[in-house]
Amino acid sequence: MDIIVERGAGLDVHKKIVVACVMGTGMKKEIRTYSTMTNDLFRLKAWLQEHGITQVAMESTGVY
Repeated sequence: MDIIVERGAGLDVHKKIVVACVMGTGMKKEIRTYSTMTNDLFRLKAWLQEHGITQVAMESTGVY
């Protein structure tokens, strides 16, 4: 199978939390949960940057 994305993340967006999963070449799959408050979203951003994530796919579970 051809690798299309070296390092990616999936985000499951809920009203009060975001569940994030990172996977990629040379890294172990990791899942974390963040609140939807601004400070936590900045923590999520920093975590994705630390892992060198280049692509993100999101799924929203409701109407926003």
